[in-house]
Amino acid sequence: MSSRHVMIDAPALGRRAHVWCFGDVGTPVVVFPSNAGVAHEWQQSGMVDALSPLFAAGRIKLYCPESNVSKTFSGDGPLAQRMQQHRQYERFVLDSLLPFIAADCRVERDAVRVVATGCSMGALYSALFALKFPEQFRGALCMSGRYRGTRFVQGEYDYSDDLYFNDPLAFVPNLDGAALERVRRQTHLTLVVGRGPFENSCLPETLELGGWLHQKGVPSHLGVWGHDSRHDYTWWRRQVAHYLPQIA
Repeated sequence: MSSRHVMIDAPALGRRAHVWCFGDVGTPVVVFPSNAGVAHEWQQSGMVDALSPLFAAGRIKLYCPESNVSKTFSGDGPLAQRMQQHRQYERFVLDSLLPFIAADCRVERDAVRVVATGCSMGALYSALFALKFPEQFRGALCMSGRYRGTRFVQGEYDYSDDLYFNDPLAFVPNLDGAALERVRRQTHLTLVVGRGPFENSCLPETLELGGWLHQKGVPSHLGVWGHDSRHDYTWWRRQVAHYLPQIA
């Protein structure tokens, strides 16, 4: 398995961005980092090693970009400014990262379709990209996520369009018509959560989002692990090795 670190131009972020790339051939998989927001997170936590059989079989190519989460969901400051920062990150992913992946995989820019995955905060990002941009994200593996956007807001808030469309438990219940059919036809979400330590906040939100996806007819799978399954990489390594081969 090859591994390399690259810096790609990211005009939407006003700088160049770190991306770690692993693997030589296979389905492109984008890894969104957790609250740390760093591109090397999965390499240092053993998540890349957990996927060794998939790399050996030529099943996946992994792309691990940094994120600006410290300026958005986990940041401080006015909500409108934080959501603007998230829009800029979306533009980076769509306008810079995906074209880079297309070129790296030697496919036409408009033909690249990827799987998204991530743990904790990365699970929220994966779900958002699959639900908002299903033409580009054909699936998502979301592990131990929180999906209620209002939890990132202190005190009073105005449920502006920016926050609404970055809160899966707000906009998914209202999906209908062409917008719903677009998601139904083009993407699939696998939501995974444990019942063990530090999963107490993730569990109800995962169950609620899974219920709405099922009710709306969005292709999905809900995996609830046992009371020994904790909110940490020991368990996420097991989960990604179990579920990613099923969707990538």
